[in-house]
Amino acid sequence: MRGNTIIVHKRAKNCLILIVFPPIMIAMKEVSIMIRVTVWNEFVHEKNNPEAITIYPDGIHETIRRFLSEEEDFVITVATFDMEEHGLTQEVLDQTDVLLWWGHMRHKLVSDAVVARVRERILCGMGLIALHSAHFSKIFTTMMGTGCTLGWRMESKERLWCVDPSHPIARDVPQHFCLDNEEIYCEPFDIPNPDESVFIGWYQTGEVFRSGQVYRRGYGKIFYFQPGHETVPTYHNPHIQKIIKNAVRYLYNPVKREGGVVCTHNKSPEESE
Repeated sequence: MRGNTIIVHKRAKNCLILIVFPPIMIAMKEVSIMIRVTVWNEFVHEKNNPEAITIYPDGIHETIRRFLSEEEDFVITVATFDMEEHGLTQEVLDQTDVLLWWGHMRHKLVSDAVVARVRERILCGMGLIALHSAHFSKIFTTMMGTGCTLGWRMESKERLWCVDPSHPIARDVPQHFCLDNEEIYCEPFDIPNPDESVFIGWYQTGEVFRSGQVYRRGYGKIFYFQPGHETVPTYHNPHIQKIIKNAVRYLYNPVKREGGVVCTHNKSPEESE
């Protein structure tokens, strides 16, 4: 064999016959897995708060969409509160692998039917990233089963510490970095013990907070990530962007079920044989 050409030597009596086979070209089509991401934003502050308008003129959802779009294998959809069914129809959710949620002023006005729909998709394998004040959203409190209350006050410098550098969400992220200005969230934070802790926040004024926590619910995973007040440029920070991109990949589940984990009547080992 020379290169991609196969040469066969065959003797017939006193003759040497060379049979040359041309190379066979096989086109291999690269198959890439596309992760379908829906960014949901309440989109209220960016319409009426001058500071928020200056930092996020097109809305927080558009800022997040833009940096997520830098990933070639992400397909991004945006949805906001004022859309029909808040933009989270059954069709949209069926085409969503990971849902990002930012809300603040209209938690109680979100449709219970939409919350139930999102909950069902999480149990079937969809990922949820709850950002900043989404700790009080109906969907997050529903999935946690607790009040999700916390302490808070106005902005201070925050240092975000990675408590599990080996975690996929922390990939290529410094062990710690500063946000010059971020709304203070502090303990006690009324959430269940997480399945995985990735980040904690420390503020210049002394407060601490569990800033990045992972939960498993049914076949889906949830990541709560604290930074992201609407009047500070947190989502323009490259480290924050990297964490959110990593979280999308970590929460992605390629296998979706038609329902959540179900109760089954099992046979005994003897009956199964």
